[in-house]
Amino acid sequence: MKKVFYLKTCSTCKRIMSEFDLSAWQLRELKSENITEGELENLYQFTHSYEALFSKKSTQIKERNIDVKSLKEEDFKKLILEDYRFLKRPVFVTDQEIFVGNDKSTVENLRKYFG
Repeated sequence: MKKVFYLKTCSTCKRIMSEFDLSAWQLRELKSENITEGELENLYQFTHSYEALFSKKSTQIKERNIDVKSLKEEDFKKLILEDYRFLKRPVFVTDQEIFVGNDKSTVENLRKYFG
């Protein structure tokens, strides 16, 4: 399984995805269909942390007055399942590894993966 979770309206997702040949990948647009609990559980198997999958830059944090420091693992999971904007993106997942988010080291590791 090779899957990318992304937002079609996100210029960062589009920029990163455009660097790679994704013809053999399943593209999963989050706004049209939010991540399922099963999919999130699969991602968790790689990260062992819902917090690692949570976008602390989400506009929803401020809008909902969420104190991120007080959140526990189950809170991160619940929020991600509740609203697609809480999932850090893009997420590239293969059978063996995961690449979460858009920080420089993650994108560099993706480039190495695509070799």
